[in-house]
Amino acid sequence: QVQLVESGGGLVQAGGSLRLSCAASGRTFSSYAMGWFRQAPGKEREFVAAISGSGGILYHRDSAKGRFTISRDNAKNTVYLQMNSLKAEDTAVYYCAARVGNPKSTRYQYASWGQGTQVTVSS
Repeated sequence: QVQLVESGGGLVQAGGSLRLSCAASGRTFSSYAMGWFRQAPGKEREFVAAISGSGGILYHRDSAKGRFTISRDNAKNTVYLQMNSLKAEDTAVYYCAARVGNPKSTRYQYASWGQGTQVTVSS
């Protein structure tokens, strides 16, 4: 399994931006589809965005479209989540995940997970 480490979380005011990064170990990063999920206190972990191994297929949850963008740099073994126009309801722990094959929006289909990074948006 691939090892994942997220970074880039923090405290930001509503309307601000953050870029999350997820660094992966191993030499076969491009064979993994990557996803971003988030979990707010007392809520289930939910899908945010996913990207194929080549970067050619992207999915974003409806509430994130136009505000969040997933991307990846296979040369750096890193996937990113650019988050703009942040809202208080975006406050959560954000996790990246990896799976072999096509990108999916269901968390049970991802085998590898990072430890998460906290994003707090103040209103």
